[in-house]
Amino acid sequence: VQLQASGGGLVQPGGSLRLSCAASGRTFSTYGWFRQAPGREREFVAGLRPGGANYRDSVRGRFTISRDRANNALRLQMDNLKPEDTAVYYCAATSRTLILSSMARQNEYSNWGQGTQVTVSS
Repeated sequence: VQLQASGGGLVQPGGSLRLSCAASGRTFSTYGWFRQAPGREREFVAGLRPGGANYRDSVRGRFTISRDRANNALRLQMDNLKPEDTAVYYCAATSRTLILSSMARQNEYSNWGQGTQVTVSS
């Protein structure tokens, strides 16, 4: 099973990007997006499971996580981007249905994709 993230790039503050994560080989129950900025630890961005989603406070209202079931892909729509959103973004997945409070825990996810760089700069 592979997860393939794409959609990163350079965007000006206030702009938008949509990240995608294609899952080949199977479907999962819980999906997540994480990010790692230079010199910082990887952190939770958003998670999605049947019946609910969760976001870190700094992106809530600006980012939207969703599933494209027809293409077995995970999306992250990022609007009103800020320079502090600059990071390498990673998708992750697990066959377990995590409770919302567990979605932020990286060790709960069994499958990870490679990262895609997002740079927000004028």
